Amino acid sequence: MTNHSCWNAETAEVGGCERCPALIESRSRIVNGVGPRDAALLFVGEAPGAREDERGEPFVGRSGDVLDEALRAAGLHREDVRITNCVRCRPPENRDPTAAERSNCAGYLDREIAAVDPALVIALGKVPAERLLDRDVPVTGEAGQIDRVRIGGTDRPVLVSVHPAATLYDPSRRDRFEDALVTAADYAGESGQSTFGQF
Repeated sequence: MTNHSCWNAETAEVGGCERCPALIESRSRIVNGVGPRDAALLFVGEAPGAREDERGEPFVGRSGDVLDEALRAAGLHREDVRITNCVRCRPPENRDPTAAERSNCAGYLDREIAAVDPALVIALGKVPAERLLDRDVPVTGEAGQIDRVRIGGTDRPVLVSVHPAATLYDPSRRDRFEDALVTAADYAGESGQSTFGQF
């Protein structure tokens, strides 16, 4: 169970958590979510990389540039959405966070989602998609799909998306990624035309 004494409900941030020994060694800081506390769209990534750990903000490296471009193409602005991660500390050598590390941070993510209460949660890649949907997720096949799941006792819509970094390694995934963000913007009415009732 997550140590909720590290959770600051006023700021929706985590401070002083020491549940993951390997992450304590590899991090220089805890990287909390950024963006409005009342954002309609909440993007969830996997874990901070080197640039994110250095800057203290999610998605500020090359994948952040891809995310920003796709947001603009969908008629969105980074400062209008909330961006966070499943795990808030950088794993050593940028490896995937372990199941135990994801579990240790799970309560923090649930509390952040509850605090923001977004119209839609967007899972950026396999790790956040499987964490939020609690099942195996073939991301490329399900990109753009919206499932309703219980998170922290509340039914919430979760959209599966390709991770922005995947488009750097495989440019053929770029269209799937950008289309998913357009779907997200339309769903939440952030593009000026809500399709909320269609889902």
